[in-house]
Amino acid sequence: MREEVSSGGVVLFGNAILLLKKYNGDWVLPKGKIKKDENKWQAALREVYEEGRVKGEIIDYIDNIKYSFKNCWNNHEVVEKTVHWYLMKTKSMNCAPLKEEGFIEARFVHMNRALSMIKYDDERLIVKKVLDILESRGKL
Repeated sequence: MREEVSSGGVVLFGNAILLLKKYNGDWVLPKGKIKKDENKWQAALREVYEEGRVKGEIIDYIDNIKYSFKNCWNNHEVVEKTVHWYLMKTKSMNCAPLKEEGFIEARFVHMNRALSMIKYDDERLIVKKVLDILESRGKL
């Protein structure tokens, strides 16, 4: 078993969230592995920029999620993954997918619609936490 730690962002522009569409049609949030020379929040900002070409500004730490999966590229090795999520904002809706990583589309989607589009339950849970945070701060 191998452990992997990643960071990602829920990036807001007004009432819209940045989503990325993978080559297989799945809509996801931007995230990726933390490099040796960076911390969790630096990795989140870098991944948001690399995968969606969006310059984010961190507002708050949301939470982390943990899950395991089998790596089909490495003898079905089990990977225990932790993803740290940050709430971010941006000043522009300009975005573009990182095609080298299998993303075919990047777009900002209304928060409520994003919940129904996101493929993975754990990412939907993170977006629901964002909506709760925003509501508690009177921003919804």
